[in-house]
Amino acid sequence: MEERELRTLIGAVKAGTLSRRRFVQLMVGLGLTGPMAAQMLASAGVAQAQAKWTFNPTKRGGGGQVKTLWWQAPTLLNPHFANGTKDQDACRIFYEPLGAYDPDGNIVPVLAAEVPSLQNGLVARDGLSVTWRLKKNVAWHDGKPFTADDVVFNWEYVMDSATAAVTVGQYRDIKGIDKLDSHTVKLVFKSPTPFWSAAFCGPSGMIIPKHLFQPFKGDKSREAPTNLKPIGTGPYRFVDFKPGDIVRGELNSTYHVPNRPFFDQIEMKGGGDAPSAARAVLQTAEFDYAWNMQVEDEILKRWEQGGKGRADIVSGGNIEHIQVNFTDPWTEVDGEKSSIKTKHPILSDFAVRQALNLLVDRGSVQEEIYGRTGIATANFVNAPTRFVSKNTKWEFNVEKANQILEAAGWKRGGDGIRAKDGKKLRFGYQTSVNAPRQKTQQIVKQACAKAGIDLDLKAILAGVYFSSDPANPDTYSHFYNDLQMYTTTMTQPDPQRFMDQFTSWEVSAKDNKFALTNKTRWRSEEYDRAWKAAETEMDPVKRAALFVKMNDLVIQNIVVIPVVFRPRVAAISNRMRDVVQSGWDGDFWALPFWSKQT
Repeated sequence: MEERELRTLIGAVKAGTLSRRRFVQLMVGLGLTGPMAAQMLASAGVAQAQAKWTFNPTKRGGGGQVKTLWWQAPTLLNPHFANGTKDQDACRIFYEPLGAYDPDGNIVPVLAAEVPSLQNGLVARDGLSVTWRLKKNVAWHDGKPFTADDVVFNWEYVMDSATAAVTVGQYRDIKGIDKLDSHTVKLVFKSPTPFWSAAFCGPSGMIIPKHLFQPFKGDKSREAPTNLKPIGTGPYRFVDFKPGDIVRGELNSTYHVPNRPFFDQIEMKGGGDAPSAARAVLQTAEFDYAWNMQVEDEILKRWEQGGKGRADIVSGGNIEHIQVNFTDPWTEVDGEKSSIKTKHPILSDFAVRQALNLLVDRGSVQEEIYGRTGIATANFVNAPTRFVSKNTKWEFNVEKANQILEAAGWKRGGDGIRAKDGKKLRFGYQTSVNAPRQKTQQIVKQACAKAGIDLDLKAILAGVYFSSDPANPDTYSHFYNDLQMYTTTMTQPDPQRFMDQFTSWEVSAKDNKFALTNKTRWRSEEYDRAWKAAETEMDPVKRAALFVKMNDLVIQNIVVIPVVFRPRVAAISNRMRDVVQSGWDGDFWALPFWSKQT
């Protein structure tokens, strides 16, 4: 890295537009140690700071309305059916987990009275159980008390296969839940479980009320009125929801945190696109907060100069990547395309996948599009540091791609497109409508053309592409195309559930309403063994090595092509206070503590 670029990054940390943690990760990626990177910041006068709440209200409410903007609009309000981040975040206005993850990946109690640990005796040393003590002053929005029965029910609801919950992967390690008393539960695991907070913490840990959902467990799960009209324990009560448009909430006057929340109403407006969302905060100040600023960094910097808002950048584990379909999206079997009973007629050829991997110019994507907000990477797992592989590297090489294809028997035809055995190297490549993604598609398409590969680009409206509707064939969950691109989010500071998206038992299919996480439909016994071993490995060093192995298997087999490692980027009004992002949880993880300068 040039000295000028290094000074720019340090300046971004000073200005607060790049987190200290993200800077250290970038330096580690370049071969420096974490302490050395921290020393660089210290030498430049950047003191280590911890997130803290600066506003200490003496009463609840009085803050008027907070207006937030999600350019992908939510379509439902049941956290167990939330395929996309937009739906998870909308649910978090009303529902809460037992614990949340702060910016450092630590658990902070929400509905729990305290965080279990070895020290307080609530986490078993053998990893076979964890005990949660629940807050006793919590009520559902309809006045019913929140109790241990609700926690037990959520596990039963999710584990009923007929419910078809997308959160099932977080809960399947639980053998049973013992209700010790009205506000204490003991989770008993099937085997030693090092990452015991996967269930009931973070975006997948939100708890729904037993008394309203019990009649709709199983086959009737999609019929529950509360799927669209939530009654939770959160800081805001439900007011209105127009799927694909807007969510409104009002202050919960009996919220269990004293003097919180500050705002009287919340509006989560959906739709539009990322640039218009950024503009609405940074330029026009019409909104207070906007999610997921997938906007060219040059534009963000220009709008920040107006002084009305800032692009807030924090590190997490999100990865913009291209997925390879290992099944045939063009052949229907038993009424289903991309069926696990098929294999892709061309992408099953490893040489073709090798060539595609060499034709993604990650460097140009970072330099020309993402800047601070997307760092070129060869890895699928990019954080936390101990899980990051050092065995991989990315390369952009058109000449080498041509050589591989030629050696594999793919010959150019008169139209310049390579073919073999009557099959042409022509692929569909889909993603959502978004300027950085369309520019990335063009960069890849131009390189592929130089190697005799023709890409048919498809851009689907985000509200359609990320829909949770199992009847919608254009969703990323169906993956009825050859290649597709999007960002998958790592919402916990541990890769166990993040990496289940490559396991054989998570294949997304019609019979599970396309709710499971393995969209590529790739299957590997070696990968499955590594994932299962990590699930019970209590030695942190050995466990980290297993995740490195999983990452390497995915990269070596070119199941996906990582493009850029994306920190979380939000547009925040300069009038807002205490809006602390966490790269390991949803945007509303600390919503009760938000405030605004008046």
